[in-house]
Amino acid sequence: MTGTNSATPILKVENGQVFYGDKQAITNVHVDIIPNAVTAFIGPSGCGKSTLLRCFNRMNDVIPICRVEGSFKLADQDIYDPRVDVVSLRQRIGMVFQKPNPFPKSIFDNVAYGPKIHGLAASKADMHTIVESSLTRAGLWDEVKDRLDQPGTGLSGGQQQRLCIARAIAVQPKVILMDEPCSALDPIATATIETLIDELCENYTIIIVTHSMQQAARVSQKTAFFHLGELVEFGATEQIFSAPVDERTQNYITGRIG
Repeated sequence: MTGTNSATPILKVENGQVFYGDKQAITNVHVDIIPNAVTAFIGPSGCGKSTLLRCFNRMNDVIPICRVEGSFKLADQDIYDPRVDVVSLRQRIGMVFQKPNPFPKSIFDNVAYGPKIHGLAASKADMHTIVESSLTRAGLWDEVKDRLDQPGTGLSGGQQQRLCIARAIAVQPKVILMDEPCSALDPIATATIETLIDELCENYTIIIVTHSMQQAARVSQKTAFFHLGELVEFGATEQIFSAPVDERTQNYITGRIG
């Protein structure tokens, strides 16, 4: 089932299927992700939401027994076309993981790493501009501008996660994938990240996997509910939470399944 929106999708999945060996993790998923909006993937543990998320930047490629079938497109380009450069794909589709994972480098070098690899800065001054702009967008600049040469690992958990977001946006992606980005954070740090997500969707398309229905309701415009590897329902967040069409969605939202 799909929601309707007049915007041309930036990501499009048709008949998406994922297998781990003989076990099918995702079955016949059809979903259109619209640009400059937050789409939340919700559902019980093991329902396939993180597996689908990792299809968009081919993170599943690193799992030898994983097989992906169907059509996955980024702005009409086949993500799984053998000619696609995966490094370049991951520049366009960034990822923020469940646990903050700053590199064992300085705060500055954490953010500068991607732009350096992709040749995005023509000079040192360019690089400083990119780093400052990325940290500012991630709501971290004022907290770290006097200690850019200190290790990123020395920051608090919430700051580390914002550093990872700054690192993701430094390479000018089109899409940012967030796999439960607040699950390791306290409520105050979580609220900061949620405010940041709200601001970032003006410039980026964001897909967030979350176990928290309250979080999905707060941050997203679109919600997809998964159950047992199937996309049960997809539509405007308000509609999914207030008037779901499928009984399984209703049961999950009211706590009868999950």
